[in-house]
Amino acid sequence: MSVPEFAVNPLSQRLLRMLDGLNFKEFVAFLSAFSPRATLQHKIEFIFRVYDSDGNGGVAMNDMLEVLRDLTGQYISEQQREQVLTQVLEEAGYTKDSLLVLSDFMKILGNSDFKIGVGKSLCDNYDFKLCLF
Repeated sequence: MSVPEFAVNPLSQRLLRMLDGLNFKEFVAFLSAFSPRATLQHKIEFIFRVYDSDGNGGVAMNDMLEVLRDLTGQYISEQQREQVLTQVLEEAGYTKDSLLVLSDFMKILGNSDFKIGVGKSLCDNYDFKLCLF
C-alpha cells in the first residue's frame, strides 16, 4: 500500500508497517486516530502502538530510541538521544530501565492537548520532549 502523505512523515515506514495486513475495518480504526474528533485516550493508544512496534505491550528505552532515531535522523548523535530520553524519563518519574505500559503513556500524556497529522511530523508545533512520547 502506498500513501503519498506518509512520505513527509519521519515515522512513515513505522506507520506503513502498522497498516500491513489490516482489513478495511481495522484500516478505518487506524485512521480514526488522526481525526480531530478522536478522543485523547484513542490518540494516546495509537501513539503507544507506534512505540510498541513489536506488540509486546511494553515500551522500553530501545523502543523509544528507535522512534527518536526516526524523528531526528542524523541531526543529533546517539549519545545525545540517550541523554535527552533519559532526562525525559526521569522528569516523568521513570528510569532508563523502565518498561512503560499503556497506563504509563496515559499518565504522561493524559493532560496534553495534541493533534496527530499524517502529512507532518508528530513533533510539529509541540514541545520536543512531548514528541518523544
